[in-house]
Amino acid sequence: MEAPAAPHNPAETELIINSPEQMRELGRRLAKLLRAGDLVMLSGELGAGKTTLARGLGEGLGVRGAVTSPTFVIARVHPSLGDGPPLVHVDAYRLGGGLDEMEDLDLDVSLPESVVVVEWGEGKVEELTDERLQVQIHRAVGDTTDEVRHVTVTGLGERWASADLSVLAA
Repeated sequence: MEAPAAPHNPAETELIINSPEQMRELGRRLAKLLRAGDLVMLSGELGAGKTTLARGLGEGLGVRGAVTSPTFVIARVHPSLGDGPPLVHVDAYRLGGGLDEMEDLDLDVSLPESVVVVEWGEGKVEELTDERLQVQIHRAVGDTTDEVRHVTVTGLGERWASADLSVLAA
């Protein structure tokens, strides 16, 4: 991982990721900052690396089960193998509506005791909490084998106001 660009505020950092393994490592580092009650929204084009990042989060949190894309089951719960919080991994790609459609998943019930990671959650889960991490992953699109990803991690709300997300580049 290359050094981050100068953050706009302490709760935002930009990273350049050069491989899927670096994306997983970013997830492992990010997991060290997370605790029960945290919501993480992952955004990016198809194939950007959202699930790879979530896999690293699962490894860093020490949860049971392989973290894979929950596209067809919508959500998977990965219990902790230790004393940490479980990981709830949601793929909202196939869900068209906002929070109303997400209510059947009971994310509002899971959130206080879990780390909830939502792929494709824009316009669907923001109402769960004002305090969340937004991870935007940009990649080259079209006919390319370019592995480079530009990642922006932004912390919103009081929980993240004083967070120094530049530690993610360490």
